[in-house]
Amino acid sequence: QVQLVESGGGSVEAGGSLRLSCAASTYVFGYGYTFGTVYMGWFRQAPGKEREGVAAMYTGGGSTYYADSVKGRFTISQDNAKKTVYLEMNSLKPEDTALYYCAAGLAPRGLSGEALVRALSQYRGQGTQVTVSS
Repeated sequence: QVQLVESGGGSVEAGGSLRLSCAASTYVFGYGYTFGTVYMGWFRQAPGKEREGVAAMYTGGGSTYYADSVKGRFTISQDNAKKTVYLEMNSLKPEDTALYYCAAGLAPRGLSGEALVRALSQYRGQGTQVTVSS
């Protein structure tokens, strides 16, 4: 069973930065998929608001997705050796306050756009809280 463990959340002032990490417990995800051939990304959910797909990527390279609300401020990246996906968050705003959680999905390469977020359906972490004060 694949486990995803997030870290890096915290409290910052508006304009600050945080880097979230999502470490997978194994390189082998099953069904022929490995850490280097899956879709991984980040969701966030604030109290009273719908869940939002923030960023996603295909770990085999070539495809990334960002929500309009974070484009130009957030960057998703990976370190295959560490089986870890990162979310670098800059120029944080109070409206970025939410529980951020990592997710992964198994699907053939070639997805693009919001399909990357829809692919994040097999595994999910417990989340890490991000609080941005004004």
